Amino acid sequence: MLAILSLGFLLGLQHALEADHIAAVSSIAARRSKVGDIVRHGLTWGLGHTLTLFGFAGAALLLGHVIPEELSRRFEGAVGVMLVGLGAHLLWRLWRERVHFHRHSHRDGSAHFHAHSHAGERGSHGRAPHDHVHGFRWRSLLVGLMHGMAGSAALLLLVVAEAPTPGAGLAYILLFGIGSMIGMGALSTLIAVPIAISARGLTMANRALQGGVGLVTVAIGLRTIAATALG
Repeated sequence: MLAILSLGFLLGLQHALEADHIAAVSSIAARRSKVGDIVRHGLTWGLGHTLTLFGFAGAALLLGHVIPEELSRRFEGAVGVMLVGLGAHLLWRLWRERVHFHRHSHRDGSAHFHAHSHAGERGSHGRAPHDHVHGFRWRSLLVGLMHGMAGSAALLLLVVAEAPTPGAGLAYILLFGIGSMIGMGALSTLIAVPIAISARGLTMANRALQGGVGLVTVAIGLRTIAATALG
């Protein structure tokens, strides 16, 4: 029993390091500049992931029904669409906030150009983009919930095969989720360091880092969608 539960925890740590998970959390964290905030986003992702796994897989385990493969494939496809959306949104924000030039003409016929950027502008409700830095990370939670739905079928099959009782299966799922939270928290710390350093003054490096994260996230999302369609 202890071996099975330990396996669940270790697999949860490994599960957090999957490419689509890293891409999703990185795309959300890329616009942050504080290590603590980025780590909290990673932990919140892990919380959402754990809640969905425990709810879906736990209910299916107690009811004795495995989640249909077709439904699991649809969840995977939805995750792919979500990743494309996260990456595209990050790229769009970078494009919107780029430094560009405006030409102004005067009555005397002279003209000049000046640099301009939309970074930091306030939205329609009078709030700056990062006003909610101290609030709950709802988007990270929703992304984690989506990933949990996509991964619940495979996890459930493993639990049914290895767990001697439903109670042991639920404990396995819980430890798997805790492991994924710890794993993503540790990974978020590693992600946060270069982002935080580049955000302090190396503007071009930070924007290049964000752009790279956005492109990779879109690519992984498209790959996920393609794999789901072909599967």
